Amino acid sequence: MKLRLGMIGGGQGAFIGAVHRIAARIDDQYELVCGAFSSDPAKAKASGIALGLNEDRIYGSYKELIEKEKQLPEDERVQVISIVTPNHVHFEPAKLALENGFNVVLDKPMTFSLAEAKELKKVVESGGKQFCLTHTYTGYPMVKEAKQLVKSGKLGKIRKVYVEYPQGWLSTFLEGEDNKQASWRTDPGKSGIAGAMGDIGTHAFNLAEYVSGLSVTQLCADINIVVEGRKLDDDGAVLLKFDNGASGVLMATQIAAGEENNVKVRVYGEKGGLEWQQVDANSLVVKWSDKPAEIWRTGGGYTSSFAQHNTRTPSGHPEGYLEAFANLYRNFALTVKAGLEGKQPEPEWLDFPGVEEGVRGMAFTENVIASGKSDQKWTPFTI
Repeated sequence: MKLRLGMIGGGQGAFIGAVHRIAARIDDQYELVCGAFSSDPAKAKASGIALGLNEDRIYGSYKELIEKEKQLPEDERVQVISIVTPNHVHFEPAKLALENGFNVVLDKPMTFSLAEAKELKKVVESGGKQFCLTHTYTGYPMVKEAKQLVKSGKLGKIRKVYVEYPQGWLSTFLEGEDNKQASWRTDPGKSGIAGAMGDIGTHAFNLAEYVSGLSVTQLCADINIVVEGRKLDDDGAVLLKFDNGASGVLMATQIAAGEENNVKVRVYGEKGGLEWQQVDANSLVVKWSDKPAEIWRTGGGYTSSFAQHNTRTPSGHPEGYLEAFANLYRNFALTVKAGLEGKQPEPEWLDFPGVEEGVRGMAFTENVIASGKSDQKWTPFTI
């Protein structure tokens, strides 16, 4: 059985919408049946027709989609709604969809503000529907293996966490050149109070907490606007304190000319450490204080059930960004289907980001910007 999928946003010319649709198709768990692909009704219709949808289920707004889909018979209406709009159009459609009985997949960050995130959490917790936030990098098999390795205690008590996300695509004033992606991501009215820290810093933060299993309790941020004329931060670094006493460093920048998207995480414990980076996503480097370093590989028979469940191809065949994205969609689908069948989902299926990660991501954004403006060295991580 395929879940009936609808999409809000992601029309012609949008980058992330196509990524979501590919991810949803990889494992044949979904069928795209409807959409409101743009705030421009003509563009929305053209996008839906290009995707082969029935014109009766191509809508001019997210409100129309939710209202009309709800009126359809239960065995016809959409079951999962994927929201891939800019940040300022996350909260309202997600809230409306959940309140009307639809499961939701939402692109990150969860909302425009922490206040919205906290309200959406209440809706998720009271509504009985499933919610997934697409923090892509936690979908990689070897990131899941890293988490399980830390959780096993083999590295000992965690002492240090380093995470970095360098990009170079905003090294110039692209938003002044009719670049749609640059324009909305650097616009406080659409992106929120943060630029680089909201866009990619939240990914780094999520990766640090996911792999380490720890929670940030304090931070000290240096936030910069490097490119002249830009309205939001494009560079920054954050010192972190975790709830077990460990410390860490987070770097996120979009002005590192020549860099692409090589997000990287390193975690060190009393007995050893680990390192993962997207440029070599199939490898996890495990380092020991008393023996040579090891390279663990995706597809190896020695990996955990969590890594194996999220691996599709034999070892040596690269699995990348789209597959990691697809793992989130597949685990979410398996969890939703289990609920429909009255079954308990397997632990591996439940391993996808949800509303709690969304709230903490928005708290990170607001705490980091506040810290960057403060003269105080350490500020509490407050929600």
